[in-house]
Amino acid sequence: QMQLVESGGGLVHVGGSLRLSCLASGRRISGWAMGWFRQAPGKEREFVAAITWSGGTTYYEDSVRGRFTISRDNAKNTVALQMNSLKPEDTAVYYCARGAGVRIKNIQEYDVWGQGTQVTVSS
Repeated sequence: QMQLVESGGGLVHVGGSLRLSCLASGRRISGWAMGWFRQAPGKEREFVAAITWSGGTTYYEDSVRGRFTISRDNAKNTVALQMNSLKPEDTAVYYCARGAGVRIKNIQEYDVWGQGTQVTVSS
């Protein structure tokens, strides 16, 4: 049974940066695609970024492409999300998740979730 724990969230001003980390335990993340999602108050959880099991291909939601970078270290069993040029609309709880299917941007394809970490971008 895999468990995921996110860390690195916090309060940052517009234009600032944060680096989120996701540490897996119980199972290795190698062999699994991994993704980041976010949920703002009153909104549905949405796709942010994903990375294939090898790290060879990454995917991004349009609004974060060029500002966010997803990466993984299979040896350390971690996934990271580097967030730069943050905007107030990036404010949300960010979740790390394990991808179990081929539709890597589809929330339905993710079967293991962390508890989330709050990111707040103040203007």
